[in-house]
Amino acid sequence: MRSYLASLGVAGVVSACLVSGSAFANSMGISGRSGKQGSSLTCAECHTGGSAPTVTIEGPATLAPGATGNYTLVVRGGPASGAGYNVAVSDNGGTLNPGTGSQKLSGEVTHKNIQAFSGGAARFDFTLVAPSTPGTVTLYGAGNSVNENGTDQGDASAATTLNVTVATGGGNGDGGGDDGGGCAAAGGIPLLGAALVLLGTRLRRRR
Repeated sequence: MRSYLASLGVAGVVSACLVSGSAFANSMGISGRSGKQGSSLTCAECHTGGSAPTVTIEGPATLAPGATGNYTLVVRGGPASGAGYNVAVSDNGGTLNPGTGSQKLSGEVTHKNIQAFSGGAARFDFTLVAPSTPGTVTLYGAGNSVNENGTDQGDASAATTLNVTVATGGGNGDGGGDDGGGCAAAGGIPLLGAALVLLGTRLRRRR
């Protein structure tokens, strides 16, 4: 009985790849392929033969509890005719929400349709609502660069992770806090110079 169930499990994986290799090739999105469930469970399970792309997740590395962070998964290189993606968050993480052109499936975010490359990259926006308790959560992301030939052959994918520290006093997700402080500090230098010039003028007058 166990061997029979195991065979069914293998058949299920093969079937998933066969569906992926159809004319649709998961062009309408997929979950469970971010790498969270294991390094073998990514888009690379089915999409092979192309030159590997690079995949990164851009966004704040720190968030305050309950804050919302804006993130982007970026796919560069590979066949680069179109791209898809899947992002999941660790079990102790917060809530993922899709951006424009994306959707939520089983608590994860993925593309709705194959997205074209622009300026050498395909970008997928999403948000993470941090959990209410401090800690470190992990974003798992996989990106697929495809040739859009209607099969999974000649495509390639890559996976990445991003650790996000959730702590009191962390970022609010807009990334603007440090910029404001930097501008204020830079603005103080001309004021100090003007004060020194004025002081020198007064001393010369007293002489």
